[in-house]
Amino acid sequence: MSEYLETIEIETAPNPTATVIWMHGLGADGNDFAPMVPELRLGSAPAIRFVFPHAPMIPVTINNGYVMRAWYDISYGDLEGKSRQADEKGVRASQAEIEKLIAREVARGIRANKIVIAGFSQGGAIALHTGLRHAAPLAGIMALSTYLPAPHTLPAEAAPANRDIALFYAHGSDDQVIPIAMAETSRQTLSAAGYAVDWHEYPMQHSVCLEEIGDISAWLQTVLR
Repeated sequence: MSEYLETIEIETAPNPTATVIWMHGLGADGNDFAPMVPELRLGSAPAIRFVFPHAPMIPVTINNGYVMRAWYDISYGDLEGKSRQADEKGVRASQAEIEKLIAREVARGIRANKIVIAGFSQGGAIALHTGLRHAAPLAGIMALSTYLPAPHTLPAEAAPANRDIALFYAHGSDDQVIPIAMAETSRQTLSAAGYAVDWHEYPMQHSVCLEEIGDISAWLQTVLR
């Protein structure tokens, strides 16, 4: 077994000086967001390495135990409560895997403050959980159509180095998978904890839209400038 998760890598130009580690949602894989890189039109940004990891293959309770790519398990009850509690053991296991990828980027010469942790849905939950707890200052966190997992542990575990991290949070007003009310609760939790949340709401379901892609591009060019 490899020391690291399998990944897809795309570099916008030779000799990248920044990295975006971008995690997919439940049942997808690293190919899910790779085609978006040219759509971001990052020509004026520094050379960026996009790293799209594949989540581990695990049985997912809500899908009758079917083995699929997932960052953590989801049970039937997780879809019913207002706070949507995540499988904390699974979340922490994935956090450890993303920490390895961050360390690998640093070893390849990318400064931590030039690394963005990004993700959609389950991947966004891991991005939030990992980025807020990372010991060194990161460039930013990009949380798409997601929620904050294990919020009760954040006060004790939040890393002082990332108290002022740039945090892009986007959600669809018509999302039926992760209702916007759950995202709003997470946003309020983060704001109450002192984080400056750059909130974006779009008239879409559990997906990504063109306006959002433009906003992501502008944000990435700002935080990685």
